[in-house]
Amino acid sequence: MSSFSLTSRLDGAVGGKTAKALERAFGMRTVGDLLAHYPRRYAKRGELTDIAMLPIGEPVTIVAEVRTVSERRMQNRKGAILEVVISDGQGNLSLTFFNQSWRKSSLIPGRRGIFAGKVGEYRGTKQLAHPDYELFDDEETARMTAEANAHLPIPIYPATSTLASWQITKIVALVLDGLDNIADPLPEHVRARGGYLDARTAIERIHRPDFEEQIPPALETLRMHEAFVLQTALLQQRAFVRSMSATSRVPGALLEGFDATLPFERTPDQITVGDSISDDLQAAWPMNRLVQGEVGSGKTLVALRAMLQVAESGGQSALIAPTEVLAAQHLRSIARMLGTRLAPELMPTMLTGQMPAAERRKAALRAASGQARIVVGTHALLSASTTFADLGLVVVDEQHRFGVDQREALRAKGTAPHALVLTATPIPRTVAMTVFGDLDVSTIRTMPPGRAGIDTYVAPIGEKPAWFARVWDRIAEEVGKGHQAFVVCAAIDAEALSRTDDEDASQGLVDEVSETPRTRWGVVQVGELLSRHPAFANIRVQILHGKMPSDEKDAVMQAFARGDIDVVVATTVVEVGVDVANASTMVILEADRFGVSQLHQLRGRVGRGGVPGLCLLVTESPRGSLARERVEAVAETLDGFLLAEVDLDLRGEGDVLGGTQSGVRSSLRLLRVAKDADLIAQARVQAEQLLLEDPALLRHPGLAEAIERRVSTEERAALAKN
Repeated sequence: MSSFSLTSRLDGAVGGKTAKALERAFGMRTVGDLLAHYPRRYAKRGELTDIAMLPIGEPVTIVAEVRTVSERRMQNRKGAILEVVISDGQGNLSLTFFNQSWRKSSLIPGRRGIFAGKVGEYRGTKQLAHPDYELFDDEETARMTAEANAHLPIPIYPATSTLASWQITKIVALVLDGLDNIADPLPEHVRARGGYLDARTAIERIHRPDFEEQIPPALETLRMHEAFVLQTALLQQRAFVRSMSATSRVPGALLEGFDATLPFERTPDQITVGDSISDDLQAAWPMNRLVQGEVGSGKTLVALRAMLQVAESGGQSALIAPTEVLAAQHLRSIARMLGTRLAPELMPTMLTGQMPAAERRKAALRAASGQARIVVGTHALLSASTTFADLGLVVVDEQHRFGVDQREALRAKGTAPHALVLTATPIPRTVAMTVFGDLDVSTIRTMPPGRAGIDTYVAPIGEKPAWFARVWDRIAEEVGKGHQAFVVCAAIDAEALSRTDDEDASQGLVDEVSETPRTRWGVVQVGELLSRHPAFANIRVQILHGKMPSDEKDAVMQAFARGDIDVVVATTVVEVGVDVANASTMVILEADRFGVSQLHQLRGRVGRGGVPGLCLLVTESPRGSLARERVEAVAETLDGFLLAEVDLDLRGEGDVLGGTQSGVRSSLRLLRVAKDADLIAQARVQAEQLLLEDPALLRHPGLAEAIERRVSTEERAALAKN
């Protein structure tokens, strides 16, 4: 038999056709990729059960005979459903397979076998959707085999319509049978102290345990592998950045003059974070710092002071924002804070892709010549035609909107420039440690004085439909007081409701059929509603969304800021950067369609000046549902850091991390940052100690191999770009 290592190509281990299917379905290319595709749960085969007594929702194993096989085309989509009726002699059970006509060649009437799966019910009939099965010619052999395997855990893998869990089980077994020894990524003292299994045993037991008790120790071992490898890679990257040489930027008259003209005192957190950044900018290696803080906590002020420190020696700063609305807002804020004395000297300049060609060329020339020492823009800053004379600082606002490739394209325009990453979405400690472990993290918790605050209420119109009309009256009342309002929708133009057709049930979705309608309130629909609403006859309403031309978007926001528009009906384009002190009210329709952090971000648009803020979260989600819990959590507190922890608990880091990073950072497999905080912290401490003693991992080849395997060339590059 052939032998494989974790780095062996899949096509050499399982054959070209299967390897291509695995790559298409899951992006797998190596044996290690396949074996890191862990079971999501384990089923029990259970005792042999009469079909008549099968419990709905339970995994079962039965011995039965194929009675009939039929196939029908689906009405509303491509493909066919194969329906097989089996019987134990007392009762019948239906098996359904989606687009798997090839099974007809073996599932022949009269053949007997073991059938294992989860019992569902569809239109009053019990069924197994995509069951695992094994056919035999002899009934007695089948019964003995079933009894022998009755208590063996069945791994259930993340699967697709083309690769079922039972197929993955067989592929994994084939590879495990030919797998060579595995070098252990954990140092011996770490493994002994934690009581972890050796790597080979852990992988074997997570994929094909002999009994349930073998699973938890395997999971714990592989979680530690993941934490230890990830933290070591992040710490190596931090050491790599600190080995680079950067131009030291010393503060001087520009920053002193700016501070002297500030019309307010900086908050204690602004001072502390500012001092950390100032020290970083004077160091011999590039700064790599993440600053997190609530909306309005002063992150822009902190970033601007860093830009002034860089400008003192003639250096330039580039601030990249995810939208033109936000970029324009930043430019106005920076120019206003610099004032009439400093703004002409530093010449803050905006550069976006939607600017007229002549203006864009002029802005690009200012950046290339060094005349503009502060350049604010969107993705246009990444263009090959955009160059800088001396790029000393890169500021990335709302970092989760950018991929590492985009950030690196900007950093590459300077010589080891300092990097400052800003986020208004508070990050739980464990997420920061896992996702941004190579960055120094600073937090601005205190808010500037003088804010009137925000009252947030849930409007549960599913239970109290009359409240929907009251929402619009409430906006009209606020406008009548001279204030302004936002209405936020989840879509631009809502489509008709869609329902799941009955064919989904035949694809194994009988337990999870969803009839949740699509969003019903888009910007277009709300705009039409308000145009006919009697209370809005004299209220100036304007719509705003991301697909509008940039000049129109900017015109709407400037008119809103001037007070020429009373109500803006918008998508989440207003989530960040929109600063209108007179805006008192925000209504978020279908609030359950937004995440906790996003709801918190959105409501931060009101209550920013001396006007008290009001946020109404409109939802039809029933009480007790997860969606309703998210909405109610936002209404209960204004503490974004507390909400970040709630968000993590409610959604898990799959959504929290999402696609925020490339490569290793977003590809957690077993590690759960909400539950494994202590493990992550423990792994980081141990990785730090190990790297102090063996920075090149010469004495730990198993760990070096695991990092090389787990953190691919592309992922290593992604880490370097951060």
